[in-house]
Amino acid sequence: MVDEAATLPEDPGSLRELVISLRGMVRERSAERDLAYAALKFKTLELEKLRMQLAQLRRKQFGQSSEKLSREVAQLELAIEEIEAGEAVVMPAAAADAPEAVAEAGETGATERVRPARRRLPSHLPRETVVHAPAAVCPDCGGATHRLGEDRSEVLEYVPGHFKVIEHVRPKVSCRGCEAIHQAPTPALPIERGRPGPGLLTHVLIGKYGNHLPLYRQAEIYARDGVELSRSTLAGWVGRAAFELRPLVEAIAAHVLAADKIHGDDTPVPVLAPGTGKTATGRLWAYVRDDRPFAGTAAPAVFYCYSPDRKGIHPQGHLSGFRGILQADGYAGFGELYESGGISEVACWAHVRRKFFDIHKTTGAPLAGQALEQIGALYGVEDAGRGLPPHLRCAIRQSRAGPLLDKLKAWLEATLQRISGKSEIAVAIRYARSRWEQLTRYRDDGRLEIDNNAAERSISAIALGRKNWLFAGSHSGGERAAAIYSLTETAKLNGIDPEAWLRDVLARLAAHPAKRIGELLPWNCATAQHQPAAAA
Repeated sequence: MVDEAATLPEDPGSLRELVISLRGMVRERSAERDLAYAALKFKTLELEKLRMQLAQLRRKQFGQSSEKLSREVAQLELAIEEIEAGEAVVMPAAAADAPEAVAEAGETGATERVRPARRRLPSHLPRETVVHAPAAVCPDCGGATHRLGEDRSEVLEYVPGHFKVIEHVRPKVSCRGCEAIHQAPTPALPIERGRPGPGLLTHVLIGKYGNHLPLYRQAEIYARDGVELSRSTLAGWVGRAAFELRPLVEAIAAHVLAADKIHGDDTPVPVLAPGTGKTATGRLWAYVRDDRPFAGTAAPAVFYCYSPDRKGIHPQGHLSGFRGILQADGYAGFGELYESGGISEVACWAHVRRKFFDIHKTTGAPLAGQALEQIGALYGVEDAGRGLPPHLRCAIRQSRAGPLLDKLKAWLEATLQRISGKSEIAVAIRYARSRWEQLTRYRDDGRLEIDNNAAERSISAIALGRKNWLFAGSHSGGERAAAIYSLTETAKLNGIDPEAWLRDVLARLAAHPAKRIGELLPWNCATAQHQPAAAA
């Protein structure tokens, strides 16, 4: 206190300014606290409203079978689980195991969060005991130690095929010489002081994002094995896991954006408007780095971003730090990126081909068939250069694809002169001609691809799952999905089982130095090179 007083200004005017400044800081912090409390109260009220709507719909559902009612129930289940997953990021880590108690505190108007009560883990599950032995001699004085007692904690774990309980035992010892008490440190868990082991947490994440099983359905499945895990508990785990895994997602994004060339694409994602039975349309964007076709040594990776709409400002933000070549479709929102001068555009022949294919399939038009035949010849050239270094691919394309491109361009121009400008064929031809420069850049650069299929493949995995989960529970749920998909799909690109890799990562992440997060990436994580471990 004496030192602090010595640093205060002696001049009354300066003291007055300091007091005014401190008062302002106090008011700002008070306002921030009030805003945070108001946001928490709003979330609690919103959650309670959704739960009431869900209860009403369930009563109606049991009274009268209706496909529409079942869909609305599923929508509300998803909306609630996304809110609960979002709450897990701001609540204490241990509360992610039992967020129902936290919700109850909000419903009764309590201003302080209560410590959640944990249920006992099922007694019928197999149990494994891990003893964390303390030091045999006192680390402080080297004296002999004697046992005082022990602490026990249980973790619910999942290994392929079944659940089990792992009991961690940490004996306490006391030094006979200096009377210091010692104990092995608490084992590092994916969620600090949480109940789920890394295998179970991974199983829940893969179930939701890999197998597209909403959490309420997973809870029903686990209950059949005698393991009672509520949807809100699972949602807490998912939210906390997504939060803890952010450094890995950021590392993958940095790796993708460090490339000279990437692929980009997007797909619509229906997003719930809770209680209305309607959906909005968000977007999921995929950005892919894959140098394997030209014998590049960098690991392939994909990172996803979510946005509530398809405005160009979103990809402009995603790629603000990227400088290089972007291979994508003709989406106008990429225009400002190209105009900035830091990003070069390369177009996609698959999009051109698709337009002629749709016409030919619908009408059987001979001209569309001729276009397909010539584009097919271009793809035939690609087979000869796949996997070769850039300079060899470039040489093959210039000698073989170059004349084919010249011939196709002449055919497009001649055909356009003799058909109706309003015909579908004319529309397809104008699409190709307007992008001719961007379509032919691949011929002179062996790093480029003839099409954007690398990004479309990354999107197709999401589109297939969308048929099952139909919609995202909220915008924040879309962001969590984008993060987890970045991890699982990148693992797949590297030929690694995503569940085996994530299990290993979550087992190591809590104790892993943040500066060495790159060691846990799929292509660097040695233990992830194996297929999923057999049941223990």
